[in-house]
Amino acid sequence: MGETTTRRPATPSPAERARSIAKRGGRAALLPSSEASARIAPLLHHVHSDGTATLLLADEHPLIAAAWQAPRTELAAVLELADPTPVRLREPVRGLLWLTGWVRLLDGAAARAEVLSVAKEKPDPRLLDAGHGASVLRLESASLVLADAEGTGSVDPAEFQAAAPDPFCMQEDAWLRHLELSHRDVVGLLARHLPEQLRGGHIRPLGLDKYGLRLRVESADGDHDVRLAFSRPASTTEHLGAELRRLVGCPFLAQQRSA
Repeated sequence: MGETTTRRPATPSPAERARSIAKRGGRAALLPSSEASARIAPLLHHVHSDGTATLLLADEHPLIAAAWQAPRTELAAVLELADPTPVRLREPVRGLLWLTGWVRLLDGAAARAEVLSVAKEKPDPRLLDAGHGASVLRLESASLVLADAEGTGSVDPAEFQAAAPDPFCMQEDAWLRHLELSHRDVVGLLARHLPEQLRGGHIRPLGLDKYGLRLRVESADGDHDVRLAFSRPASTTEHLGAELRRLVGCPFLAQQRSA
């Protein structure tokens, strides 16, 4: 007889996961190559579907002053996006996305066009500060790197542009916080899907996508992330609800299936 192998649950592709982190926004830090220890928190950041990013920085920031002195100079930099966990955990970041490229200061019509392109995708009152105390910068990405519980590796810019964010990426955090705060009994029922050695740990909701639910188990020997796979990818909130009830073991759903 041949050896049995355990199939890993299906997951979104690295490009899809990167697009989801980019769309959620998270916390951003700009790391200019000219200042090895600098971590600049932009007033606003937005990553476009093509992997470029728009940033707002206060006019008085030293980076803006340097750019005005040499307006045609592009500065090598990394934009780091941290994807925070939906609930308070010992390790509060569940994913990191790094976009490496060149930052250029925009002014005049170019700055206005950049702000309008962001407003179409992400209306934000902070965009009104552009030209009124805040300067507009554009990051042209040359490479992307993703690190999360599923793995670490580079993401091809063309694949990033072709991929779509997960359909539930903008709602999952609110749903998981509700699950944590109002339905701890439901979280406890999910323990039956965990390896036996993890069932005594503190089970917390970590992530949700069309392929399944992710849990973090905080235990004395460290943190463990576990994916509970759906029977099929969910495309609507109705499908998602049915798959979650299946994982919990909803008796009513089981009766429906047997009927």
